[in-house]
Amino acid sequence: MGTTPFGALYRDRDRNRSAYQLGIIAFKEALADAGLEKDEIDGVIVSRIPHYGRMCELLGLRYPKFVNVLPGEGRQSGMALEYAAMAVQSGLADVVALIYGNNGRSVGATYGGEGGAPDSNATNFDAPYGMTSPGAAVAHMFRRHQYLYGTRVEALGELSINNRANAALNPNAVMRDPISMDDYMNARYIAEPLRLFDYCLINDGGVCLIVTSAERARDLKKPPVYLTATAQGSDLTPVYTADDLFQKPLSRMADELFGTAGIGREDIDFAQIYDNFTPTILFTLEGMGFCGIGESGDWVNPERIARDGELPINTSGAHTSESYMQGWALHVETVRQLRGECGERQVADAHYGLYACTAPVSVAHILRN
Repeated sequence: MGTTPFGALYRDRDRNRSAYQLGIIAFKEALADAGLEKDEIDGVIVSRIPHYGRMCELLGLRYPKFVNVLPGEGRQSGMALEYAAMAVQSGLADVVALIYGNNGRSVGATYGGEGGAPDSNATNFDAPYGMTSPGAAVAHMFRRHQYLYGTRVEALGELSINNRANAALNPNAVMRDPISMDDYMNARYIAEPLRLFDYCLINDGGVCLIVTSAERARDLKKPPVYLTATAQGSDLTPVYTADDLFQKPLSRMADELFGTAGIGREDIDFAQIYDNFTPTILFTLEGMGFCGIGESGDWVNPERIARDGELPINTSGAHTSESYMQGWALHVETVRQLRGECGERQVADAHYGLYACTAPVSVAHILRN
């Protein structure tokens, strides 16, 4: 895998920077990481990059066997890995490069704050009340969680603090200064009850993952990480909100995931949980069965989710502190942890890692070393 320098790019905005440029940087890093030559890539999937044809032209990949393009929605990163695995398994391609580029900070993206939500999630009845982004929808879902279960708002603070503590040990992270509970509680609201530190960053960056067969991977430069199981679950309606907080699709997905992997939740050594907004971590933990419904607000205490805890969560700093690469960098962190490459933030004796994204299309994987 390969990434761009997230922190450095955050401090150096450039309106001429393109998603293609960022994808190229990450692609070169991934080739070097794998010890592959460019011409060995015979499959390409791009996301948030406008066109696979232009991307392949810029990379000099004229004759790929398999190509696809996906939107930049966060759920697409997990789906891209699934598609690549299916392509390799079926023989459609041997070595697939998954390339993501995001120049959102440089071009002033606000992810729905422009006045309307993506994918028609905000109807004419929603927008006048400020429901113009997924963040507003998640704020309402968290408010419902509070109403039903008495969930502590401090739980969101503990998740934000944990992310920042992990990012402090990540040289590539955008936000590395530690924060306290006072810092969290004193931060301004974006969509009440969600505060500044509950929201993902907006930053530039690129990520590339390279997928091949287990047999081929064993002969490459770095130790392979294996995709043990993957699953999807959907709740597709005209709006982003889910009245059950996505519990039904998550539960079904978790049963398939752990059943295929042949392991239990207690075997997971760390979890990279998609956090476009911090409440989605709570919804994920409950829906996938790590704790009971309504119990996540107390379950995510600092000791349990820390690097040396029962279930270390978001060890890179994730979307609120490392970078918002819409799930792609969380996949990279999963691989790095399983390779033992994370230095001070390394989880000891890590053998199984979970990636999970909760959204209208939810995706999860179990990876192992």
